[in-house]
Amino acid sequence: MSPGNDLAIQTQSLRKAYGAVEAVRGVDLAIGHGEVYALLGPNGAGKTTTVEILEGHRERDGGEVSVLGHDPARREPALLRRIGIVLQTPGVEPYLNVAEAIEQYRGFYPHPRPLDEIIEIVGLTEQRGQRIRKLSGGQQRRLDVAIALAGDPELLFLDEPTTGFDPAARRQAWDMVRNLRSSGATVLLTTHYMDEAEHLADRVGVIVDGAMVAEGTPEDLMASSPAAVVSFRLPPDHSHLLDGVEGARASGDGRYEVRTESPTALLHDLTGRALEAGSELAELRVERATLEDVYLDLTSEASS
Repeated sequence: MSPGNDLAIQTQSLRKAYGAVEAVRGVDLAIGHGEVYALLGPNGAGKTTTVEILEGHRERDGGEVSVLGHDPARREPALLRRIGIVLQTPGVEPYLNVAEAIEQYRGFYPHPRPLDEIIEIVGLTEQRGQRIRKLSGGQQRRLDVAIALAGDPELLFLDEPTTGFDPAARRQAWDMVRNLRSSGATVLLTTHYMDEAEHLADRVGVIVDGAMVAEGTPEDLMASSPAAVVSFRLPPDHSHLLDGVEGARASGDGRYEVRTESPTALLHDLTGRALEAGSELAELRVERATLEDVYLDLTSEASS
């Protein structure tokens, strides 16, 4: 395989089996330099195995792989110093402060990224002199990214970067990923949060049962779905209006949602029922399918 100069990651017919179980079945990837790419898939779909092969932590059984022009299976120093990996459970000495921890890892590289720049990118300026054991969970996660940036990598692997975060910490982490993109780094992101992929990724790939089932920008994937979501609020004693309406579900606080491929017909039916009962469909909205809706369709179709 001759990788294109504009590609940071390229695979062709990537395969990996564990005994009789084929975990990765002919996966093709082409990720450009400076791109944020989200690899999505349910547990056991082959997502982690694919990423571990790209990182050089797992051997493939077949296919071709190029990461920054190198075969990651060779574990060449020329490649390793150009990538950064953020694991879910890394270990850092808790009695160091933030700057000391990053500085320690910067010492491992011939051309490290400037310390102040790293701290600014990950949003830890105010915690620069704070002991690691005193950091919040979100701050520790940002430190994990800072350590991965120590060698000024061209390519960063982010594995579930916001698992366990509260909403505020997640938004701060999103800002951090945007900062990485603006600095020119390529980011391969895995996440179970569809809104995260929708907001951060230039492109998304969905892998199910070891095979890629869809790929494209979040906007293109959402536009490919004919489904719409009709939502509204009903008084507690009027829920019977939805009897027999396929796909209707309560979403809490008196709100209901119906996912449909025929929103006009559904609205005609629902408004007719409401008028006949002298009721109102309060806060009525019709919205396009989200990336989560598309993802659930893709994964359910592929595994059925």
